[in-house]
Amino acid sequence: MHVVCKDHLELAIDEFVDEYEEAPDVVDLEKVRFRAWEPPAHCERCLQQGRFLVV
Repeated sequence: MHVVCKDHLELAIDEFVDEYEEAPDVVDLEKVRFRAWEPPAHCERCLQQGRFLVV
């Protein structure tokens, strides 16, 4: 699972495919909220807002 900004989305997808050998689901965190999980405040690779969840 990766939480990333738009700039790092492609890299996170590539890493997911390399590890699991299948395409991930990509969730736009500006459009979807989870009741039991609060996303990190920023991208795992930089200090921009974490906008996408790659699972």
